[in-house]
Amino acid sequence: MGLSIDEQKAVDRFRSEVVEPSMSKLVILDFYADWCGPCKALAPVLEKVAGEYADKGVELRKIDVDKEQFIAAQFQVQSIPTVYAMFQGQPVADLTNARSESQLKQTLDQILAQLPIEGGEVDGGAPQKDVSQFVEMAEQVLAEGDAERAAGIFGQVAEMAPDNAAAHSGLVRALVQAGHVEAAQAAMTSAEANPAVAADPALAQAKTALELAGNRVDDSELAELKSKAAGGDMDARYAYAEAAFAAGDRDGAADELLAMFEADREWNEGAAKSKLLQIFEAVGLEDAWVVATRRRLSRLLFG
Repeated sequence: MGLSIDEQKAVDRFRSEVVEPSMSKLVILDFYADWCGPCKALAPVLEKVAGEYADKGVELRKIDVDKEQFIAAQFQVQSIPTVYAMFQGQPVADLTNARSESQLKQTLDQILAQLPIEGGEVDGGAPQKDVSQFVEMAEQVLAEGDAERAAGIFGQVAEMAPDNAAAHSGLVRALVQAGHVEAAQAAMTSAEANPAVAADPALAQAKTALELAGNRVDDSELAELKSKAAGGDMDARYAYAEAAFAAGDRDGAADELLAMFEADREWNEGAAKSKLLQIFEAVGLEDAWVVATRRRLSRLLFG
């Protein structure tokens, strides 16, 4: 993986001290430094609450950002203290703003009620399957461009709540965005085999993403399509836009389709606009890139 010896040792420590315990427990992961005043103020709160919640499946692990700079960098820690809740090797919640004992307990109660953690039941009740906050977290991660991590979160949510169509849809879209089209197709097949998921409208977005991914070509073919599109032929431009999006070049695809629409909005019964709308659906209407690109289309429509 191209890691140095020290980096590999750091990864091994993190795996044994954090990832492995998180496979069956909820790990509170505290990024701190000895010189950090707010870290020292928060530490007793984390330790007290983690101790009280130990029988509910909670453990505390601390990462010194000065000694474990490589691990802190992987989590993109920008300030300290930074605190995450980890489950099965993935962050499932950001606990940084839960600075008081009551805030931390309330947040942990919500998380434990939604995860299949042994001893993780709250007030004697059965664990709940309302995983909406984790779906929202994964959608945010996907919107920020980290498709690999989003796929990991969506996958875990789908395992916890197999009838949650939004999680299955998100998993397919994240895998597509990460370039794992075959895995995305397998995830779609699995989702469609579940009657509770197959008919859900949320799966339509994932199907659109898979359909668009089917236009993927290799780099040489993409370059050839781009060269042909430069000649102005509308069919060639359309083919290039499809291939560019499938290759992950959303901007290139949108620029081409918007330019086509501006040149001849009625071409092929409005195909350029229709393809843009299909792309918007595949990416997600709340995605920041989609919102910005829709504004560009609106200016052409109503400008």
